[in-house]
Amino acid sequence: MKYLITGLFTAVFLTTTAQSEQRIVVGHALSPASHYGVGAQAFIDKLTEVSDGAFVGEQAPAGQLGGERDMIEGLQIGSMDVVITSTGPLGNFVPEVFALDLPFLFRDYDHARKTLDGEIGQELLAKIGENDLVGLAWSENGFRHVTNSQRPVRTPADLNGLKLRTMENKVHMTAFSGMGASPTPMAFPELFTALQQGVVDGQENPVTVITASKFWEVQNYVSLTGHVYSPAVVLASPSLIDGLSDEQKDWFMQASVASAAATRAEVNRLEEAGVALLRENGMEVITDIDKAPFADLARASYSVYIDEYGTEMVDRIIAVK
Repeated sequence: MKYLITGLFTAVFLTTTAQSEQRIVVGHALSPASHYGVGAQAFIDKLTEVSDGAFVGEQAPAGQLGGERDMIEGLQIGSMDVVITSTGPLGNFVPEVFALDLPFLFRDYDHARKTLDGEIGQELLAKIGENDLVGLAWSENGFRHVTNSQRPVRTPADLNGLKLRTMENKVHMTAFSGMGASPTPMAFPELFTALQQGVVDGQENPVTVITASKFWEVQNYVSLTGHVYSPAVVLASPSLIDGLSDEQKDWFMQASVASAAATRAEVNRLEEAGVALLRENGMEVITDIDKAPFADLARASYSVYIDEYGTEMVDRIIAVK
């Protein structure tokens, strides 16, 4: 009888504990081993720690729950909890964010991180909050580079005729049209197969994404153009956040800060090791690139943003020291 009572108590305790936990799913488009995966796990671990187990979590990686645009829409309707996403598709929901996607705008990582961690970044997070989304923290992908299966790209002329997958982002598409390529927008989960089947010749992403996706299996050349700094952002669903107490909201903020820090640290590591890894796996890495001609042609894309929002935000970003 004693055994039965103890067993019953244990069963009730476990059931109560399980019911008291709230499980959070963190969706993203890359593998669990990627910088997004590192950031997602840091979010989950920190949230579980600071909430003393009241919140636990799991990743939904590799586009399991759809492309980035699909997941952002899921946040708006409450079918997603938390998403780590590039800003590429976010501009379709929050156009002000397009300013961050302007080519050759950020000088280096220090400039980009200071901008996003400062007043400008906070203003943009608040603007995200006006669009049925909650912007928790700025994370990172890194500076984007061009890969393709056809030829080395050293000059804009080398882009002529290349079908390049871009994000569903009109700034990026206008920039690559200006540089001579044929931009082809598609969701990231479709990209590897499209490269494999020759639907597109190439794509553009940071070293972090190129390595995580093993694009060396379907691409021969990577040109370190550094044409766009690609931030990422940790977003949450308003239906989730609005139901939390102030203390619980603070737990989610702490988790998002931990996520961004872990992701940036992984970007730093991969920036050092990633290029060597690409070479080891057979890609030709082109470094002798004069970026000025690319920048001159890509600046036509600035009108996508400036014609609607003016130059104030761009000028403020350039002025960050």
